[in-house]
Amino acid sequence: MQQEMGSEGSSRIVVPRNFRLLEELERGEKGIGDGTVSYGMDDADDVYMQSWTGTIIGPPNTVHEGRIYQVKLFCGKDYPDKPPSVKFQSRINMSCVDQETGLVDPSLFPMLADWRREHTMEDVLMQLKKDMTAPQNRRLTQPLEGNEDGRVDQKGIVLRCCIL
Repeated sequence: MQQEMGSEGSSRIVVPRNFRLLEELERGEKGIGDGTVSYGMDDADDVYMQSWTGTIIGPPNTVHEGRIYQVKLFCGKDYPDKPPSVKFQSRINMSCVDQETGLVDPSLFPMLADWRREHTMEDVLMQLKKDMTAPQNRRLTQPLEGNEDGRVDQKGIVLRCCIL
């Protein structure tokens, strides 16, 4: 652990990255609140604890109600000092999400733009769920349910074929 000087000369303890991520993992495994948001690591063998998947169940009384959204969170080496990158795997229409890539645009999602070390992946997921109820998002027409396989990527149109 390292110490930093806080306001007015007081010191505070800064929890190292891996300890912080272990705390988040433990909390994510226990379940959060009412169960409409959850998260965990993608690969238990990832010693750097970088790749995570979150799930958000759409809030009631919105176009998101009953939908289950998968969200990828990537915690780089500077997390928690820098925010994770956040990408919806599920297709969603929200004002802060790029429709082509599913990436949450930090400039349109204040929690990422104004990131503080105290914020957690749980906070990000809970804020995304809360933003689904915001006036600009609660009634937006949603794409057909599905994951990123149906997205158009930078290379062009996704083609699907099947063998009969």
